[in-house]
Amino acid sequence: MKNKIVVALALSAALFAQTKAAFAAESERGFKKIFNGKDLTGWDGSPDLWSVKDGAITGQTTKENPAKENTFLIWTNGMVGDFELRCSFKVVPGETGFANSGIQYRSKVVKPSYWVVGGYQADMEAGPTYTGILYEEKGRGILATRGQKVVIGADGKKNVVGSVGDSAEIQAAVKKGDWNDYVVTAKGNHLVQKINGLTTIDVTDEEEAKAAKSGILALQLHAGPPMMVQFKDIRIKKLK
Repeated sequence: MKNKIVVALALSAALFAQTKAAFAAESERGFKKIFNGKDLTGWDGSPDLWSVKDGAITGQTTKENPAKENTFLIWTNGMVGDFELRCSFKVVPGETGFANSGIQYRSKVVKPSYWVVGGYQADMEAGPTYTGILYEEKGRGILATRGQKVVIGADGKKNVVGSVGDSAEIQAAVKKGDWNDYVVTAKGNHLVQKINGLTTIDVTDEEEAKAAKSGILALQLHAGPPMMVQFKDIRIKKLK
């Protein structure tokens, strides 16, 4: 009897593992890897500031080699419109405790000579305030703070219409100095960002003149005190 129970438990565990693996494979259906884990093929940015270290895209500034202004690593293989992006990120502050970065999407290059980009940004930082917010670089600034559900009216007014979660609880789920998972979904004028499975913002942008429908994808390296940011497992899926 004991042997039968052991066998049954083993079979149950094996079935659970197979089911979990099948579910994971299904959840990744349609996604395309856009970083090969080895070099920056398919990406363009300052070679003095961007590299690949330990299998991750790495943006790093130092006292001797600062960023003159916010600069970006730009994905060169096309525009993004309606999509879901998944990746892992890690921000590492320097001596001052500063580190700020973000994922630009549906954006545009505004200064090619220094890889400067403007547009929607899924923000991240080493501090307690900005990770998960929606910011518009070179544009309207903060569009939604962490935990907000926002509708931006045709007149440009930002209307907080609800909540997607408690800001402090979302921040508490962010692992400092370690890897976190970011998911960005853009469909039509509806934008949703998630970190470690928790929705951080939900924005509907109805300001027709400024609501980008497509544009480039890029990663930010912020000007200021020395810092490092890393990205890996970057994959994207086009949505119909």
